[in-house]
Amino acid sequence: MTSHSLHVAVELDGELSPGALAGTVTTAERAGFTFATFDDSPLGGPRLDATTRAAFVATLTDRLGLAPASNVTTAEPFHLAAQLASLDHASHGRAAWVVGADGSAEALATVGGSRLGPDALHHEVAEVVEVVRRLWDSWDDDAVVKDVATGRYLDPDRVHHVGFTGTRFSVKGPSITPRPPQGRPVVLASDALAEAARPDIVLVGGAGLDDVRNRARRARDTGARLVFAEVDVVLDAPAGRRPQQDRLRYTGSAPGLTELLGWLATSVDGVRLHPATTAADLPVLAGEVLPALRTEGLLTSPEPGATLRESLGLGRPVSLFATGGAA
Repeated sequence: MTSHSLHVAVELDGELSPGALAGTVTTAERAGFTFATFDDSPLGGPRLDATTRAAFVATLTDRLGLAPASNVTTAEPFHLAAQLASLDHASHGRAAWVVGADGSAEALATVGGSRLGPDALHHEVAEVVEVVRRLWDSWDDDAVVKDVATGRYLDPDRVHHVGFTGTRFSVKGPSITPRPPQGRPVVLASDALAEAARPDIVLVGGAGLDDVRNRARRARDTGARLVFAEVDVVLDAPAGRRPQQDRLRYTGSAPGLTELLGWLATSVDGVRLHPATTAADLPVLAGEVLPALRTEGLLTSPEPGATLRESLGLGRPVSLFATGGAA
């Protein structure tokens, strides 16, 4: 199979201090990563949530995409839409959202709810992602007029009502935030959630290379625009014990990882790397693995000032209101 260049994303450790986070994000951007993701969990304990961490580094970067995870079962959809739109404004169009879906009794207990089974969880994902997209579209691109002579900030005819009643929530719009620079931030979700979330990027794991390739093919067959492989990475260190995840696992040297990524380039559009230890592994990824991919013509890096959609080759979505849709 023919290889093509890859987008490479990296998960950044949520336990980093603000100073350390700023340093790692700067390293990731200079190395040529397309975007960084910021994991989160309703059970994560007392730390800054992922969207806040992404917003903190937005002004420190000019081309690295910023993709916080947020859990649909515990986040309030209206505020989630506003937070992600605000991140897109702060980063000048580099925001994304990793759709999280924890339906466990422990997660739902944090908001006074109870466990969701698989069908109910997928229904919740579909409803939350749908209403978030509607809220992003509720302001036309030219809704803000800033007419000093008349004292008008916006044209009310270009701001649209959103009324949505879901199974466990209801939303009355429009959003309180103007339409994001990208129109809609990029949405990422696992292949298990792809039918419900209709993401821009489908994330696939696997027990081995053939499994990843088969799942990538199935994702494309069901309409995925971009497919990224999920890869756990432990470089030049004992593998140790890590929680079992639905990801391809690599333990070994930097050249070996470069070879693996070259193979994946025959099957997927990109990879998201999950370093075992950010402080130890990110410098090796940035200093050895990505330069080797670039030398082999296998790395696609973002340009300064580009939106994340532009970096990924994704078009800017037309608002559903501009196409005559009703919310």
